[in-house]
Amino acid sequence: MSIRRYLSYVLPYWKQIAGTILVGVVKFSIPLLLPLLIKYVIDDLLPSPLPQGEKLTKLFWLMAGAFFLFTVVRAPVEYIRQYYAQWVSSRILFDIRNHLFSHLQRLSMRYYNNTKTGEVISRVINDVESTKSFVETGLMNLWLDSITIALSLGIMFYMDVELTIVAIIVFPLYSFSVKYFYKRLRQLTRERSAALARLQGHLYERVNGMPLIRSFALEEHESKQFAKENNHFLSKALAHTRWNAKTFSVVNTVTDIAPLLVISYAGYQVIGGLMSVGTLVAFYAYLDRLYVPLRRLVNSSTVLTQAIASMDRMFEFMDESYDIVDRPGARELPVDPVTKRIRGEVRFENVSFRYREEGPLVLDGINLTIEPGETVAIVGMSGGGKSSLISLLPRFWDVTEGRITIDGIDVRDVKQRSLRSHIGMVQQDNILFSESARVNIMMGNPDADEEAVIRAAKAANAHDFISELPDGYDTEIGERGVKLSGGQKQRVAIARVFLRDPGILILDEATSALDLESEHMIQESLALLTKDRTTIIVAHRLSTITHADKIVVMKEGRIVEQGRHEELLERKGVYHSLWSVQDLGSATLQEQGLAD
Repeated sequence: MSIRRYLSYVLPYWKQIAGTILVGVVKFSIPLLLPLLIKYVIDDLLPSPLPQGEKLTKLFWLMAGAFFLFTVVRAPVEYIRQYYAQWVSSRILFDIRNHLFSHLQRLSMRYYNNTKTGEVISRVINDVESTKSFVETGLMNLWLDSITIALSLGIMFYMDVELTIVAIIVFPLYSFSVKYFYKRLRQLTRERSAALARLQGHLYERVNGMPLIRSFALEEHESKQFAKENNHFLSKALAHTRWNAKTFSVVNTVTDIAPLLVISYAGYQVIGGLMSVGTLVAFYAYLDRLYVPLRRLVNSSTVLTQAIASMDRMFEFMDESYDIVDRPGARELPVDPVTKRIRGEVRFENVSFRYREEGPLVLDGINLTIEPGETVAIVGMSGGGKSSLISLLPRFWDVTEGRITIDGIDVRDVKQRSLRSHIGMVQQDNILFSESARVNIMMGNPDADEEAVIRAAKAANAHDFISELPDGYDTEIGERGVKLSGGQKQRVAIARVFLRDPGILILDEATSALDLESEHMIQESLALLTKDRTTIIVAHRLSTITHADKIVVMKEGRIVEQGRHEELLERKGVYHSLWSVQDLGSATLQEQGLAD
């Protein structure tokens, strides 16, 4: 099944593969002339009654022709075969990795929550690379070796039928050995690949968490943990190695028997005067041409077994289903022809949500209307459902019950790309890539020109510090922006949203982890960013959202209060309690001289 699916990626290149095989037939056919050449020299040229000078002349022209074939003809043929074999396999892997990356981008957040990043990378890099041998070995060398064996057998039968039968009498043993050993080898290869992916996943996590390991002095503990994972891989690798060694031992022993049988029978024939010495020598040379490809087929069987096991893992990953898909007939969100923005009305209508089918409700009966251009803050204790609620709007997850509409259209009836293109998000820990500041800002709009990028950076109060970087906007900022401060990273993220110019803005704890100076600059940027667009703010610090048109208080997955800041304080409810706790804490810090 995996092979059939893999061939769908191979078929577009069938002409190049066929051409490579034909060129390879020429390349492998030329050496088959050598045994005939030896036989002619031993049986015909050397014992002939011709004068020595004429014998030397014939030998000269014979060898001149051989040198021409092996240098002028065979060398370019070998180059063409090698080049196109690598070209085809590299193109096929290029297509597969592109397909897998598109697949990666469509997988749900549930998949990424349950799968280590290192394991995903192993599937896309290691397993795909391992399938390369299927193209080079299975679709090319396997055929060429088979053709070489067929040609050798044809010549050998022509020379001596009985001796050829002696030479191939061990073939059934060879076939049985291959069938017996490689079934188990495929399973062991799968287990080895899975163990390697697990080791890579562990290593990836620890590399990313190195600051934590250092800060808690966990080096010795983590060395033991890595040794444990490494030992798991070692045990699987050694099991694979043991079985592989048994395979080679048995199969090569079987193929070594044939030359001994041939030498025994042919020697007997020569001694009895029933066969010429030239035939014996030529036949033994053809035996080498027969069993060298046969041994390569044994090696190919090992390689192909590993390739097929990698295919199984690759297609297992490719078959991961999508939780979030566009409905048939999904459409674009309608935009204003002048501003190119949506109106931005958002409605949560009796929305309930759970992360797992059997899990508890995280949101229960949420009803909320956000008018176009309105700023709504969502507050509450940790675990109240705030982040879950906003993750439903761009369809990172789908509602369990109820529906969410934007401008009266159910978000499930909108194409995901259209939906998310009208929503901008600024989070507490924004994802930045290791590329330049310019590239990270242009994530908001990859088609933006330089002027638009600089304008967005200025609006986000990021232009000045970016200009002071060693290479300005072309400065690489490191993985996850490690070369920037927390405030600088936030400003780059805000510039990205300015460049996108969405109709709906989501601010998820955007300033909670910043110092006061950075927070002040970012609050200025956010004030400009939220102007004339629907804004949803998730915040723990209530002092940052007193300006909101509406404050929604959540508790245990439900909305328990909503209204303006002053109204909620007057009600003396949950919001008042939260405000009192935070206000009291701030006052205490001020008294101790620990706050401004």
